[in-house]
Amino acid sequence: MKVLALTIVFGLITALQALDPLSLALEGQNITGTWYVKAVVADKGLFKEKRPKAVSPVMLDVLDGGYLEASFTFLKKGQCHEVKVVMHSTEEPGKFSLSRGKQYTYIKPLPVKDHFIFYCEGQNHGRRFRMGKLVGRSPDMNPEALEAFKKFTQRKGLPLEDIFLPTQTESCVPESD
Repeated sequence: MKVLALTIVFGLITALQALDPLSLALEGQNITGTWYVKAVVADKGLFKEKRPKAVSPVMLDVLDGGYLEASFTFLKKGQCHEVKVVMHSTEEPGKFSLSRGKQYTYIKPLPVKDHFIFYCEGQNHGRRFRMGKLVGRSPDMNPEALEAFKKFTQRKGLPLEDIFLPTQTESCVPESD
């Protein structure tokens, strides 16, 4: 009887975990809340004149149904814009789908506490793109995290010389004339 009860309990636990793909996808790590973008790298196309000089934090929130929402603000032509992106977890741990499977974001924990890499790849307007962002819970740069980001950049074949370190802002602030 005890064996049957344990089997049922373990079966329920497994079923409940299957209903929460985010907890499985990120191995129980809490990714909700505020994340500061510390470094960015992209292949072909993020021209130096189009790079943001300052970035606001990214807010992550877990939604019902295995969805993850990322929101942030940015400045364009002197006006603030807010972007919200909803991602769906996939069967691959740490992999999230956007745009009907044409774009993916991978959330990779680093050995440095409270630091992750958000790595995006996919197609946009028929062109392939790849971008990596080093994010952390604090706006301060951690040299160990930056070194881990550089190694990741090299493994992905992205140019180290294209890594840039944007200025941190709390939110989008319109330019004054």
